[in-house]
Amino acid sequence: MATPGGFGMRPGIILLREGTDTSQGKPQLISNINACQAVADAVRTTLGPRGMDKLVFDGRSVTISNDGATIMKLLEIAHPAAKTLVDISKSQDAEVGDGTTSVVLLAGEILKQLKTFVEDDVHPQVIMRFIREAGKLAVSKVQDLSKSFSDDDDEILLKCASTALNSKLVASHQDLFAPMVVTAVKSLGKEHLNELQQHVGIKKIPGGDVRSSFLVQEGVAFKKTFSYAGFEQMTKKFNNPKILLLNVELELKSEKENAEVRIEDPDVYQSIVDAEWQVIYDKLDACVNCGANIVLSKLPIGDLATQYFADRGLFCAGRVENSDLRRVAKATGGAIQTSINGLYDGILGTCGLFEERQVGDERFNIFESCPQRLTSTIVLRGGSEQFIAESERSIHDALMVVKRCFTTRAVVAGGGAIEIEVSKFLREHALTIEGKGQLIVSAYAKALEIIPRQLCDNAGFDSTDILSALRKRHSEADGEFFGVDIEQGAICDTFVKGVWEPSDNKINSFASATEAACVILSIDETIISPRSQDPGAAASGQLPSMDPTQGRPSDLMGQAMDHVNSQQGGARSGNFGNGVSWMKGRGGA
Repeated sequence: MATPGGFGMRPGIILLREGTDTSQGKPQLISNINACQAVADAVRTTLGPRGMDKLVFDGRSVTISNDGATIMKLLEIAHPAAKTLVDISKSQDAEVGDGTTSVVLLAGEILKQLKTFVEDDVHPQVIMRFIREAGKLAVSKVQDLSKSFSDDDDEILLKCASTALNSKLVASHQDLFAPMVVTAVKSLGKEHLNELQQHVGIKKIPGGDVRSSFLVQEGVAFKKTFSYAGFEQMTKKFNNPKILLLNVELELKSEKENAEVRIEDPDVYQSIVDAEWQVIYDKLDACVNCGANIVLSKLPIGDLATQYFADRGLFCAGRVENSDLRRVAKATGGAIQTSINGLYDGILGTCGLFEERQVGDERFNIFESCPQRLTSTIVLRGGSEQFIAESERSIHDALMVVKRCFTTRAVVAGGGAIEIEVSKFLREHALTIEGKGQLIVSAYAKALEIIPRQLCDNAGFDSTDILSALRKRHSEADGEFFGVDIEQGAICDTFVKGVWEPSDNKINSFASATEAACVILSIDETIISPRSQDPGAAASGQLPSMDPTQGRPSDLMGQAMDHVNSQQGGARSGNFGNGVSWMKGRGGA
């Protein structure tokens, strides 16, 4: 068909690969919001002290956890927009350690409250402008509500650690773990807080009672490494030992390459063998002569070296993990050596007491009373692998919370008190705004109430009655710190009750949730490109399109081969696979 003017119909221009899924406009934005709500619903019931746990099985291992960041990682969310919530959960876990579920719920609820504005054709840029303003006001209000404390006030640190542990699987043992966490963090001092992961180790030993867990203060503990014959004859306890740390292999091994040595006299061969033995003995003599009582190496220490050190009253351990060896170096003041040559007393570390101790079914090498006083090790016990793994995640969160409190020296009340107070503040501020912004800020304020509401729902309380009581109490002069009382099913002053959180927890949650909502609202088109089944086709410009009723080219060729082979009495032994352009076994023989 020709157009008026003599020109033919303009052909369509194909920009994207065939099979590419594109969606744009309001429907795809609402679809992205729905996907984020589905992600928030997945972790909704894990919030708070009465939150439930999730069991995730990935085909290899089972994980039982109520930690938001852990669950988000294990879910392996495929929706491209919903992955934004995974990112903010990981960010919250890295920055603060706690509040990973709260930040996901906040972002999902903000999008849910703003969904009606999108459906009513309010431009996303207008929505984003006002929720950014609301987010900044919420952060500033949290800063105003925060309470500072002095450097020597350990009670607040203990209560913050207890609050972080209160929603975990080890909540009933917070009296045991909270002091451990505070002691481990305080031993670092403000100068080394950023090196928390390197200085504080967590070791897991299955079996026994969880109350058998203990803290190696100002020291290091690690599991006994693989040992050779002669290990049992070693001395297993030293007072004020000198410690030599190596990254050297003390083992007699055969040549790695196919070495060829030509000799004319058999006596020469013996001299070569003697030289190999002399090399290892020189290394062992150097270790002994430097005055060390304990020799640790990242690389193997063989049976010859083990027996040699045992005969001379030394202790040795090879194949020590790199993280443990570095922690021992930091604690004892030693330096890891990559060569045996030139050893002197200055590179040796020391500690008050070294002992190999039996802990459950495992044996641990424990260094106590180290001079640097920076490192600590928390040894966890428990009846099952899943319980110990969840205990480790709980201790990690508590360590991060105490670290943040120790840094900022500012806390706020928990139990949903801050969310209700900030929500009231934003509702009052919304009345000063004209136009659509008033409704948008009010919707943001309503979204913040999801935290106390979900705390009530997870505990089995009537959230409507409790939220009504909280709104009434916060409207009064002295009600700014009233939140949900999980124990009594009512409201209480959570600050007086000792439910405290670092102010950075709430600040980071509000800021991250607001930015995540803005990211989702700013997407006007979603493009999902399929993976090419034949990598060479895209490069050569070939289009693999054909009639779908005829099947793939490999299927057509396979049918033709079956027909031919059936006539010849044979059987086909080869199949076409993706990207395969040849086959074998056309005949039966």
